[in-house]
Amino acid sequence: MQNSILLQAARGEAVERPPVWMMRQAGRYMRVYRDLRQKYPSFRERSENSDLAVEISLQPFHAFRPDGVIMFSDILTPLPGIGIPFDIIESKGPVFEAPIRTQEQIDALTPLDPETSLPFVRQILQTLQKEVNGEATVLGFVGAPWTLAAYAIEGKSSKDYAIIKRMAYTEPTMLHQFLGKLAEAIATYACYQIDAGAQVVQLFDSWAGQLSPQDFKNFSLPYLQQIIRQVKATHPETPLILYINNSAGLLELMAHSGVDIVSLDWTVDMSVARQRLGANMGVQGNMDPCILFGPQDFIRQNILDTVLKAGTHKHIMNLGHGVLQNTPEENVACFFETVKQLKYSSLLG
Repeated sequence: MQNSILLQAARGEAVERPPVWMMRQAGRYMRVYRDLRQKYPSFRERSENSDLAVEISLQPFHAFRPDGVIMFSDILTPLPGIGIPFDIIESKGPVFEAPIRTQEQIDALTPLDPETSLPFVRQILQTLQKEVNGEATVLGFVGAPWTLAAYAIEGKSSKDYAIIKRMAYTEPTMLHQFLGKLAEAIATYACYQIDAGAQVVQLFDSWAGQLSPQDFKNFSLPYLQQIIRQVKATHPETPLILYINNSAGLLELMAHSGVDIVSLDWTVDMSVARQRLGANMGVQGNMDPCILFGPQDFIRQNILDTVLKAGTHKHIMNLGHGVLQNTPEENVACFFETVKQLKYSSLLG
């Protein structure tokens, strides 16, 4: 079970080809998912009912046989466990009835006890381990403090993040307290996922790309480092991946977080990213998801270009963001088949 190609590559071991999975691997582009969503319209039910979440997690595994199976969940899932309730509206996304805006709200937050508030996560990961039976690496994932704080403070998705940035600039001490509490909870949650069966954990700091490099150093990086230190202290062998959307200006700082792999979006050339990150840093990605709307020969050529630029060491093939709604399933199949047929020995001599 410890010998899957994705886990080997993530640990820096030699592999014969790049392993491959997709962000948002399970979801709306798949007919079987849309059919199930009709029956169970609540996103939180789909992601917090262990039987449903396992079924959804395995839909792309059964269809495409990726090298990684990521649990179907949401980065916001642990927030109610520390005292931040939310809901997810199908057409609107996350909604917080009481956004975090005051010191009193932050003081009222409680430490995360995953076994009490998130037992379904353990059930999902344990079941996925049994179901994939060593044929794929099981991935868990968590949201990073800045991104979780952005949702909780804004109260919903945002275009400009003006509310959290105003807090950062006018009440930084209060925001730092909130970020610290989130970091503690997320470190606990990541360790819980690993103990339940996650072999690799990806951290999503999706909205940190909205920060200047200096603000990233102040309000995101220290809390990423805190999480990674805590996880590595007890689970040193578990590879950790960091993904940030619009991260081309932050790559070197991402590498300083302590993660094993930096997941790249498509706004940076893979060969340039390799140079900037150095030979020892693993990389993931980074094909534009919209390429999957193109002809299959075009898809294959872009995969080949990415793999050639990434080289043979510690690269996990992926998209530069999640697979998009309405992506043709046959093109997703082409993506996986193409990567799995590659051989470094013949590709790179």
